[in-house]
Amino acid sequence: MQTLIGLTIEELSKVAESFGEPAFRGKQVARWIYRGGASEIDLMTDLPNAFRSRLQEEYCVGLPAVSHRDGAPDGTCKYLLKLADGEQIESVYLPYPDRVSVCLSSQAGCPAGCAFCATAQGGLARNLSAGEIVAQILALRLQHTERRISHAVYMGMGEPLLNYGAVVKCARMLTEEVGMSGRNLTISTVGVVPGILRLAKEKLPVTLALSLHAPNDKLREELIPTARKWSIAEILEACRTYWETTRRNLTFEYLLLGGINDDPRQAQEMARLLQGLPGNVNLIPFNYVETPEGFRRPTAGNIAAFRTALEAEGRVTTQRMERGHSIGAACGQLRRSAGLPSAPAIDRSRQLAVIG
Repeated sequence: MQTLIGLTIEELSKVAESFGEPAFRGKQVARWIYRGGASEIDLMTDLPNAFRSRLQEEYCVGLPAVSHRDGAPDGTCKYLLKLADGEQIESVYLPYPDRVSVCLSSQAGCPAGCAFCATAQGGLARNLSAGEIVAQILALRLQHTERRISHAVYMGMGEPLLNYGAVVKCARMLTEEVGMSGRNLTISTVGVVPGILRLAKEKLPVTLALSLHAPNDKLREELIPTARKWSIAEILEACRTYWETTRRNLTFEYLLLGGINDDPRQAQEMARLLQGLPGNVNLIPFNYVETPEGFRRPTAGNIAAFRTALEAEGRVTTQRMERGHSIGAACGQLRRSAGLPSAPAIDRSRQLAVIG
């Protein structure tokens, strides 16, 4: 059965016309799905009964089922969502005093192979459709009706720019169908150069976040094995093109791993790399994941020294507010804690083939 979530107003209007209904019925369906919170076709009460019956014969709304939910005292809620084919993905609800954000998955699993990430240890199952990405926001909105979801970050499971078409369609739908501001959307990448350059031409006012995590290629390739496809210099040149084309400041994500990449001298090295590129560095202390490498969290002193070194070089630096640490809110942790299988070993050659 086909799903309605993922169809644009234009596409839904064509569905209505194929059933002998006027095109405006498609707009009504879209309003029910994307803004009215309808989880079933029967709830679309201003549609003619005959049209609803025809829709139900061929379509369902397409919301994922909630398999598991973990809540933290700070209001963070992490969800394991079950898709129609049984694949399970993670989404996170993140309330802040001034906004509510959600963290979206773009793939079931991930091919990027980041050594510190729980998702990477399971490999890639498949890409998500645009509807499956949009549906995450709609599902979490039904779980939390007290506040409006205003922001979304593509920072869950998967590398968004390796599922380019679905991610861009989803971003457009979040602005046009769901009614969010494009400026409140952030697309994260480990540095897929063709995707960055292509995104620059989309005329989407989204923020691009680069997962940098190291100040030089040697260390970055140890942390992100698939990063060897493009050097830091090539990635930053693509980021420069993105900024020059869109005039949207960038965010440089930097995961701090104790004793690995948290030395102030590495901060100075990174500041030199980023000279001339506008945007802040967002420091993310490691959210513990059991890995073969035995990574550990940096000390508070190391975090402070690293930040001081960056700021001394004139780089605006923020530190991600830690949310959901008590519920294992790092990407992939809930899926693992729920006992879902992951690949016993990662095939790095397959990951390199997938990434480009």
